[in-house]
Amino acid sequence: MRSLASMGADEARGFKYVLTDVDDTITSDGKLLDCTYHALWALHDAGLKIIPITGGPAGKCDLYCRQWPVDAAIGENGATVFFMENGRVRRIDHPTAVPNTDVRLKAILEQCLKAVPQCRLASDQYTRLFDMAINYAEDEPRLGVDQARTITEICLANGAHAMPSSIHVNVWLGDYDKRSMATMVLKSLFGWDPSMMDEVVYLGDAPNDEPMFEFFTHTIGVASIRKYEASLTHKPVYIADKAGGEGFAQAAMRILELRSAL
Repeated sequence: MRSLASMGADEARGFKYVLTDVDDTITSDGKLLDCTYHALWALHDAGLKIIPITGGPAGKCDLYCRQWPVDAAIGENGATVFFMENGRVRRIDHPTAVPNTDVRLKAILEQCLKAVPQCRLASDQYTRLFDMAINYAEDEPRLGVDQARTITEICLANGAHAMPSSIHVNVWLGDYDKRSMATMVLKSLFGWDPSMMDEVVYLGDAPNDEPMFEFFTHTIGVASIRKYEASLTHKPVYIADKAGGEGFAQAAMRILELRSAL
């Protein structure tokens, strides 16, 4: 991972799409900072299309489309996408997404609660449509990476997909992830194809961003990615000096600075 200072102007000028994780990438300790919201608007005003791609719930993605300067919002690690069309919010679900009422997910949760007694369903589970989010670090008591790994292993052993974010282990049954839904959305809504790889930059902070770090050419991690560095096979190309929303703002301002350079 290289410092943001080594990013070149030609690289930044090629960007048309800013894809980004939300929790602990745009937010800091669950809050949207003033500098980060300003950075989102600065990217928007520069003509860049912004697409949050989060393990967070469908309900939050509806809000992002209504209140943030974004062009679409992908939720639940790729299960669904929200976007504005003719003044209304529209939603498209991944064709393989399985509702989170499936009894297999309930059985997996029971095993996780037995193995890691202090884990629990995320408080925003009621706003989710397809995934089950097992909270290990969003609220007290905050558990560690080892407990998140145990939860993930149980889910995978039971035939589910599971990816730890910085706060939850997201568990689902459909055949998708952040990358597959992101490429589907870029193609269907914006006419993008893989020959346009240099037009996309992705920002993230956690293991569930790894499919994006692997696939996209231009990637940035906020500083908090370092605590997962040893376990990542695919790392971001660049890393910000700051964590969370301050790291996102730092990256956004660096991109805009390079784009305006003579």
